[in-house]
Amino acid sequence: MSSAGGRPHLAIPGPSVMPDAVLSAMHRAAPNIYAGELIEMMPQLTADLTAVARTAGQVAIYIANGHGAWEAALANTLMPGDAVLVPATGRFGHGWGEVATSLGAQVDLLDFGRQVPIDPQRLEEALRADKDHRIKAVLATHVDTSTSILNNMAGIRAAMDAAGHPALLMADCIASLACDRFEMDAWGVDVMVAASQKGLMTPPGLGFVFFNERAAQARAGLARVSRYWDWAPRACPEMFYQYFGGTAPTHHLYGLRAALDMIAAEGLDAIWARHVRLAGAVWAACNVWGQDGPLRLNVADPAHRSCAVTALALDPPDGTRLRDWLASHMGVTLGIGLGMETPEDPHSDRAFRIGHMGHINAHALMGVLGAIEAGLTALEIPHGHGALEKASSVLAA
Repeated sequence: MSSAGGRPHLAIPGPSVMPDAVLSAMHRAAPNIYAGELIEMMPQLTADLTAVARTAGQVAIYIANGHGAWEAALANTLMPGDAVLVPATGRFGHGWGEVATSLGAQVDLLDFGRQVPIDPQRLEEALRADKDHRIKAVLATHVDTSTSILNNMAGIRAAMDAAGHPALLMADCIASLACDRFEMDAWGVDVMVAASQKGLMTPPGLGFVFFNERAAQARAGLARVSRYWDWAPRACPEMFYQYFGGTAPTHHLYGLRAALDMIAAEGLDAIWARHVRLAGAVWAACNVWGQDGPLRLNVADPAHRSCAVTALALDPPDGTRLRDWLASHMGVTLGIGLGMETPEDPHSDRAFRIGHMGHINAHALMGVLGAIEAGLTALEIPHGHGALEKASSVLAA
């Protein structure tokens, strides 16, 4: 018998759960786009965005998803024929490299697989070998949503500095912003891309590119930049419409304003600590389930796991079976095993992901974990017992 009545719960790594305050802020008539509150709120909204990114730099807003933010970052810093180094730890690292290739860049790929983070020493060696400094940028994912690997951005910058290489450091924080600790300026990141639908708790549709003075100088040195993707008028507009290259995404902005107010009220340090605690509860439960069964965490070392998403695997096809059962019987949707295909498992039926990012608290998380335990039991998938008690002890500590 299904127990899926009532409000469903998305436990995927984005779009994340949207707060009622965000939804309420968006539930309004279309505003005037030529005068009034929408225009007046923009300077503070952009200031609050850069505060979340921990940067004194600038931000450009695009009506786009994260893929659009990838392209915008590259369009403002590279010309066709320029080289980039992509240290990949999952599908989204490869994806950013593919966008660079489509723009005419020469992509040097350093593939670290799908279970371990970027090795700064290997990165340093690759940059030292580039004696002519043909590499213009390093494209690194802070958190690869497909694998749940958390990469050490400060360590990457240290490797670049040790190699004496002038490349820009670009960080993909689409999954991590306002979830995992990120310090753009302190860690020496030149360009950072993000999107609205994860830690920023707003519907999909807004992409953000944060950039510092080094990146602005790279933009100034280009012969041309597409009018739409050019971040200069978006970051320093003379007229309101230039923030967006045209008509404003009005209701997204109202939702984002509410989300930024919530982030400021809780405080970034508290938000990061909450995500650490919730992730710890997920990992504790998974460790217990895996003691007497096939369930395993994709990333062995907790220090290399994101606190926003956890990638897991069962024996195929039990990942898909579990996801399907939870959706139909419990009203809980888990993330698919995106980019985790293997020759033996071409449809990634073993892998799944738990999203624990943004607007989520302990009781919501315990509901997800309880639903997973019910699914493991109903499908007769072997698993250890006492997982919920172990997760509860982490949350109660």
